Amino acid sequence: MSFLMKMTKGLAACTLLGGAGWGGYEVLRPAYEGGAGITYGAAYAPVRGENVKFHIWYPANPGGKEVTIGGNGVFYGTPAGRAAPHREGAHPMIIISHGAGGNAGQFGWIASTLAEAGYVVVLPNHPGTTTGNASAEAAVRVWERPADVSAVLDEITGNPDAYPYIDSDAISVLGFSAGGYTAMALSGARVDPDRLQRFCDDTDHGMSDCAFLAHFGIDLHQIDLSPAAQDLRDPRIRDAVIIDPGIISTITAESLAQIDIPMFVINLGADAAVPAGVHAREAAAQIPGAAHLFIEDATHFSFLAECKARGPAILEKEGELDPLCEDAGGRSRSEIHAELSEVILTYLARPS
Repeated sequence: MSFLMKMTKGLAACTLLGGAGWGGYEVLRPAYEGGAGITYGAAYAPVRGENVKFHIWYPANPGGKEVTIGGNGVFYGTPAGRAAPHREGAHPMIIISHGAGGNAGQFGWIASTLAEAGYVVVLPNHPGTTTGNASAEAAVRVWERPADVSAVLDEITGNPDAYPYIDSDAISVLGFSAGGYTAMALSGARVDPDRLQRFCDDTDHGMSDCAFLAHFGIDLHQIDLSPAAQDLRDPRIRDAVIIDPGIISTITAESLAQIDIPMFVINLGADAAVPAGVHAREAAAQIPGAAHLFIEDATHFSFLAECKARGPAILEKEGELDPLCEDAGGRSRSEIHAELSEVILTYLARPS
């Protein structure tokens, strides 16, 4: 988590030359020949008092210029088509919520796959818990993240002329880690504030979250967490895919039993290897009709982009404690991503 919050510190140093040089670089960009276009938007979020920025990946025809989304010294980015022509029709939408300290650009690998398969994928950057814009104080205010997503949905559904390629009657949500909690809250799950306040009392749940909070002097017992109990369900969401959901132990059984949309819960790793803080099999069993799956050979960080060869060395130099580039078994991260893409697409394409 700490490294993800540092990753963009040096990006300003990478900004290229000036107007003339940049213009020449743009002319020399290759034409895009793939099927995933990229554009951007922003939505005013009342809970923040500011705009939430988001990426939009969409089904595209070849055209426009090829750009790379995300990526840095540690992680590979993903090619996309800027100004690529939209594929005809209105397409179902999937909104993806990133983890704490993460960002929209980390998930180009799944966003491009979904876009090529015919989905519009919207990825908000959650203020306060996004790479380069993150704090321990903001991470504790978990209830703000679902409100970010609802604000983005307000923007898109309230301006259909601006988004004619989106079918606003077919909206799914996918969330990873803190984004997994976010997606569950949007589906009707509710936090017990007392459990959240005691979250770091006796265990670290096999994750780095509590150490992160302690490092920045955050005492959950000194914070008003009552807003976490509110109902944050967004009725526009049709179904949900949940990946290693954070703070799962704080969710009430009553709210899980009342979730009334289809849900697919995925844990990254074998049953015994999944950290307690995100182990969701028991929670999934309390959700009517929910499916649950373990992905072998994966770790919690296998949902991040593929790492470059120098990635682990950079992480070590930065003092990152979490093994962001390590997976659990004999398969590569690209092979794990391929399985995740297949099971997610199969679930989303199931008969209603």
